[in-house]
Amino acid sequence: MKLSFVIPAYNEEKYIEQCLDSILREIKRSKVDAEVIAVNNASTDKTREIILSYPDVLLVDESRKGLAQARQAGFLASSGEIIANIDADSVLASGWIEKSIREFSKNKKLVALSGPYIYYDKPLLINGLVWVYYSVGYIIHFFTQYVLRKGAMLQGGNFVLRSSALKKVGGFDVRIGFYGEDTDIAKRIQKVGQVKFSFFFSMHTSARRFSEEGFISTALKYVINYFWVIIFHKPFSKEYNDIR
Repeated sequence: MKLSFVIPAYNEEKYIEQCLDSILREIKRSKVDAEVIAVNNASTDKTREIILSYPDVLLVDESRKGLAQARQAGFLASSGEIIANIDADSVLASGWIEKSIREFSKNKKLVALSGPYIYYDKPLLINGLVWVYYSVGYIIHFFTQYVLRKGAMLQGGNFVLRSSALKKVGGFDVRIGFYGEDTDIAKRIQKVGQVKFSFFFSMHTSARRFSEEGFISTALKYVINYFWVIIFHKPFSKEYNDIR
């Protein structure tokens, strides 16, 4: 089973190297069949130059700025059976690849796998509060997927999709710029298979958005947009800040 990593990158010169290094390190360690696709999403800094310095990474240029646009461009360039959507400020944990392959290999009905973030630049107390946030989210995920059958929960930047299922639902909605893109794909893809959220499938990432905009404010934006997509089929927030 081939795994394709897709990493959207808009002005990520500060983070993209540690992200790519962690992915390539884990591919080498796990010895799986994998490709790495980095999408330069209209960057104006040295992001594109840094990506080009990695001979084992495929560069895709997407001039239309937006997270969903970048994910879709990477998906269209991919050749793997499962697509790992990773953000450029994240660091892949040891064993992450093997967990992905194992989950999709043992469950043919699984179309999406996701898990929580662990913020490497925040103390244990903050990560504990985030864990509570995810716990509440998991209850909502269970209810919306198995009771209402109206949606599911995917953590943007830490989710893996079965390529055939993503094609079946038409890929990512490129009309969505930032908020709600993960909820939208979860809502559509759960109609063709199972979406699993596992607390044992974590991703280490930066808390730069929390730090800049505040934990409560940021959490509320995500919650509002989640329910807005579930109920009204589109995100509430069209505007967003680029935190770099």
